[in-house]
Amino acid sequence: MGVTGQPRGGDLLAASQRFARRPGFLSRLIAPGFHKLLDKLDAGMERGSVLGHLPDGNTRLIGGRAPGFEAEVTIHNWRALLRAATGGSVGWYQAWEAGEWTSPDLVQVFAVFMQNAESLGDVTRAKGTWKRALKAAHDRQRNTRSGAEKNISAHYDLGNDFYAAWLGETMTYSSALFDPSASSQTLNAAQRTKIDAILDRVAVKDGDTLLEIGCGWGTLAKMAADRGARVDAISLSDEQLAWARRQNAGNARFLKQDYRDTHGQYDAIASVEMVEALGREYWPTFMDCVARNLKPGGRAAIQFISMKDELFDAYADSADFIQAYIFPGGLLIRTSEFRTLAEERGLSWQDEESFGIDYAETLRIWRETFDRVASEGLLPSGFDDRFRALWRYYLMYCEGGFRGGGIDVHQVTLVKEK
Repeated sequence: MGVTGQPRGGDLLAASQRFARRPGFLSRLIAPGFHKLLDKLDAGMERGSVLGHLPDGNTRLIGGRAPGFEAEVTIHNWRALLRAATGGSVGWYQAWEAGEWTSPDLVQVFAVFMQNAESLGDVTRAKGTWKRALKAAHDRQRNTRSGAEKNISAHYDLGNDFYAAWLGETMTYSSALFDPSASSQTLNAAQRTKIDAILDRVAVKDGDTLLEIGCGWGTLAKMAADRGARVDAISLSDEQLAWARRQNAGNARFLKQDYRDTHGQYDAIASVEMVEALGREYWPTFMDCVARNLKPGGRAAIQFISMKDELFDAYADSADFIQAYIFPGGLLIRTSEFRTLAEERGLSWQDEESFGIDYAETLRIWRETFDRVASEGLLPSGFDDRFRALWRYYLMYCEGGFRGGGIDVHQVTLVKEK
């Protein structure tokens, strides 16, 4: 338990109050209409299928007309479909938490819906008053200077003991990069491959200066320092900084600092999956930071997660499960818009590489490790069953999103004009 006697992770679980919706009598009243919703789902399911077991005892196949992911869902209460139809992914999670639907493989469920997100349109998205309420609640979590520290703390300050239990020895909370030529590769090795790729992009060498924006637990900073670089690594997470300072020494400095307050001249900049936490209104501010702090001719390497361009407008117009429960204030990147912001600031966009399936594999390994640790009673105390279920759902939701292709992860090099 936390110091207040509340379960750890309570700030994330509190989303159930901020984004609450509890349909009851209405769902029973309009139950016959749910088959019309299933008709719409079937019409939009161009690839793959969902085998649905319904509360009235019927079984229905949604889709099945072309190869794709194959999911199975048991709807225990019609309210689950009402929540999904009005609240999108937030309502769908709340229905799952309430036991209104189950599946033997959640990853397949999320993957098939993401695979068909374009053809399904708004069938599975939040609508009307509920959509506006989700957006308003999300907007109250903007990453102002005070809001950013609060949002970062809610997620990253869950405790170093918590993350150390399942992230692996590198303590790296971002996609690994698996070597396709290797017959087998551990997650820890693939995480180091990812960091080496970032450092190779900026050609860091002995004596160079490097700024890391969003340093996590310090592994990239340490590996850059091992190459001889002098590193300034910044974060707003007290827990992460405490870990990084204990584990690392030498040329790396770990600073509690907002990226908006950085003013230096560096040979290189690295930032791994930090920009997704900012929110769209702060993307220009981030690119200002990169352009301001790079020396002429300097190089920045950014790893970021994107939402498919064709899905972005609808995604950004509300709030999804991840924004509501996991990363308050965040928004996945629209690559075309992000690139334009870079180029407007004299940053040449070079050598973009995408590796979304590697992220799906990373998430699978994290989840399997989390499950094993939890089953063996090795998770730190204070995290109750409800939080553990939320965390498993989050890892599977993300894995399905990457496997379904609607979201992707990229590395890109930005070069400042001389």
